[in-house]
Amino acid sequence: MRRPPRAHSVRRFFARAGPGVIAGAADDDPSGIATFTIAGAVLGLQILWTALFTWPLMAAAQMMCARVGMITGRGIIGALRMKLPRALVVVLSAALFLTNMLNIGADLTGMGEASEMLTGISSRWFVLGYGSAIAIATVRLPYGKLARIFKWLALVLASYIVAAILLRPDWADVLREAVVPRLPPTRRGWMILIGLIGTTFSPYFFMWQASHEVEEKKQVRNEDELPGARKSDVWFRVLDVGVGTLFSRVVMFFIIVTAALTLHRNGVVIETARQAAEALGPLSGAAKLLFTVGLLAVGFLVIPVLSGSAAFAFAEAIGWEQGLDRKLRNARQFYAVLILCTAGGMLLELTPIKPMQALFWSGVINGFLAPLLLLGVLLVASDANIMLGRASPKLECAIVAASIVAMFACMAMLVIG
Repeated sequence: MRRPPRAHSVRRFFARAGPGVIAGAADDDPSGIATFTIAGAVLGLQILWTALFTWPLMAAAQMMCARVGMITGRGIIGALRMKLPRALVVVLSAALFLTNMLNIGADLTGMGEASEMLTGISSRWFVLGYGSAIAIATVRLPYGKLARIFKWLALVLASYIVAAILLRPDWADVLREAVVPRLPPTRRGWMILIGLIGTTFSPYFFMWQASHEVEEKKQVRNEDELPGARKSDVWFRVLDVGVGTLFSRVVMFFIIVTAALTLHRNGVVIETARQAAEALGPLSGAAKLLFTVGLLAVGFLVIPVLSGSAAFAFAEAIGWEQGLDRKLRNARQFYAVLILCTAGGMLLELTPIKPMQALFWSGVINGFLAPLLLLGVLLVASDANIMLGRASPKLECAIVAASIVAMFACMAMLVIG
């Protein structure tokens, strides 16, 4: 019996979906989860509207990065080398490496604390084990297998949706706050808003999206000549990115709801992922478990993305052999950066830095860096020569330009306020 056309189309989509869904899910990394949780805990539902309003902005930016990778056959740094001096590109790569290493360290520490809470075993053993296992898997496993693992791990983010539903919120109140924008009344509120922007437009996910497109193209089409892309592939990626970014914003929406209805309502202040989970315990044991499981799963998803994007950036800036499809012996510098980024993050466990604070501040720092990087991506994507005569559509460019203006406006409000 032949499958109905609609069932066949849905099955085909999930079989081919990858870069857009993975990048969208990776955007809800532990840094994002920390920032969303703090936003809900401090501001309640007041900031919930950002989940809806950032979706088209995030989708346009991510699709622009995907378009650069698909058409030029280069990652973001490789494309920027065609517009900017090499020294500046290397500096940008170094900044991305340091930021990602901090993020990895905070992610691993948060995962370790969550595991210690569940097992009673010291978090340091989990940090060592998780970091080593992720680095080994990223180096040893073929790209195709890694992509399939990442895609299924992304589904675990749905646990945050379930956690919020279990709390039985007043949906009329929630929906009203979701569609009526309210600007933060305090300086700290503006800082949180910039943190939300930073986690939505994290530089590493721009890098990963474009580089992942190049990797995906090698796998699907087995092409030696990477520049250029079929129109059908571009249109499919539009759908892939749309679904991935929508899922990301839905998860953000429900994390803020969960924190607002529990932590904010009870005046709870949190500084670690463990405190966030423990605060949920007396209010909803199931929500606590789902929060913890989601944090662990998303850590396994995003840490290879963080280390991989740093490695791609350095390889493109300096001109090394690169790619997760390469054997270790054929891309030693690329994998050395990947391993060093993960190992450096593991050492954060030995410092007094609190992971929730590190995650939040990395989001804030990204909030300041993101508009500068997006401006570079916009210059590349709108250049008909670099894009082989297929520059990004005017609507996409306009939305990304509006995002950049909004980011600078938020930073100005923080300085003025």
